[in-house]
Amino acid sequence: MSASPYKQLEQEFKRLHAFRGALSLLRWDAAVMMPRGSADVRGEQLAALETEYHALLTAPKITRLLDRAQANTQGLADWQVANLREMRRQRDHAIATPVALVARLAKAASRAEARWLEARAQGKFESFAPHLEEVVHLVRDKAALLGQALNLAPYDALVDEFSPGITTADIDAMFKALSRRLPSLIREAIAVQEGRPPLPLAGKFPAGKQRALTLEVMKAVGFPFDRGRLDESEQPFTEGVPGDIRVTTRFVPEDVFSGLLGALHETGHAMYDLGLPQDWRDQPVGRDRGMALGESQSLLIEMMVCRSRPFVRYLQPLLVRHFGVSGPEWDVENLYAHLIRVQRGAIRVDADELTYPLHIMLRYELEKQLLSGELAVRDLSEAWNAGMESRLGIRPANDLEGCLQDIHWAVGSFGYFPSYALGAVIAAQLYESLRVEVTALDEQLARGEFAGLFGWLRTQVHGLGAKVPVQELLKGATGKPLSATSFIRYVEAKYLESATSVAAA
Repeated sequence: MSASPYKQLEQEFKRLHAFRGALSLLRWDAAVMMPRGSADVRGEQLAALETEYHALLTAPKITRLLDRAQANTQGLADWQVANLREMRRQRDHAIATPVALVARLAKAASRAEARWLEARAQGKFESFAPHLEEVVHLVRDKAALLGQALNLAPYDALVDEFSPGITTADIDAMFKALSRRLPSLIREAIAVQEGRPPLPLAGKFPAGKQRALTLEVMKAVGFPFDRGRLDESEQPFTEGVPGDIRVTTRFVPEDVFSGLLGALHETGHAMYDLGLPQDWRDQPVGRDRGMALGESQSLLIEMMVCRSRPFVRYLQPLLVRHFGVSGPEWDVENLYAHLIRVQRGAIRVDADELTYPLHIMLRYELEKQLLSGELAVRDLSEAWNAGMESRLGIRPANDLEGCLQDIHWAVGSFGYFPSYALGAVIAAQLYESLRVEVTALDEQLARGEFAGLFGWLRTQVHGLGAKVPVQELLKGATGKPLSATSFIRYVEAKYLESATSVAAA
């Protein structure tokens, strides 16, 4: 007896999952180990695999099987019905983009990534601009085709690729709410902190010792090094598939925290991937529910858990042991003050919770203008600098601090940046409910115990995979629809805490 249409689809998508894993590891290698001169070769390899993946996903056989399976869903479990929906979604996205465009974009993005690294080394945007222009042109074509096929505005079609079900209207509403409060809150928080500046953490912190500390903390958090690894790259990222997760960070000898926090941010991503339902892991429904939810998991860990007093109580003796430091500057309160320091800075990945959303708003505005043609690529550097001055009151000293700091546009990821701010808002909403339901969370974190935290997240978030839309997942976990209210409440309490309550803590 031949397999049912649904079971045949499962086998087809299992094969696609294997291709996805291979592509992911090639991208990881390009950023971590590949010689820079190999970019064109790697571009050909990626294009070949992307083309084959696209051909498999858009084959008439897949469409026939989907039609037959969806015509008779009797006997299928809820997750299998959801899997059919996700299969159809992936197929609809793929079939809207011609294979020739997929190949051209893969090659252009690979070249642009290599030229971006070179431009960063030189500190000059001009040498990168022509390559970014090619990527923008191709992404513009892709957005138009996707939008037409999905009945969405072109930019909404790109956002939907990264954060399914999220629209520009959702993003605009959230940014409007944040814009009403954050500028004044930043001023207030800086004023509060100026009254009690932390003692400086002077010294050099060798990368080898930072790595040893980071590995110890990642192990405590639960990262499985038999199914993943930590490496270094120019910009921290997570690649791979559940069962083979690659995390990177960047260690700075003058900064004891940035490499650790970068790794823990990426560990949040990795733990989400590793917590996805095992039984569905090679199926579309077993994937994460988009980048906004994924980013919520990394920000919840890095910003909310790891920049909390309980976590600092756990971390402080580790810093003493790994770096041999001592003195009042290494007390818990002083370390905590460093971790929640609000500063207007040019670099997104170094930004605090209050200024971070303003970085994202700028990128959101600029990438929409690039795609619409309102902003020419050659004018991006000046537009970026003017936008930073307008939003944060600072002007980047050079392109390295400005429009060359992020890799996302080089690799064609337009529509991705809003997920960072959405992720912060979702994280705060989840964290508020988590703290109510895991009543001993602070005590557990202070002991370096993370089982309660990840137990709740696996039940409410990770274990659902892509079975339900993000808004439905959030409503189930918190009882409330997506809103910036919890985020505003969280940052006000954290950053406007009075000096009296600090002393009493």
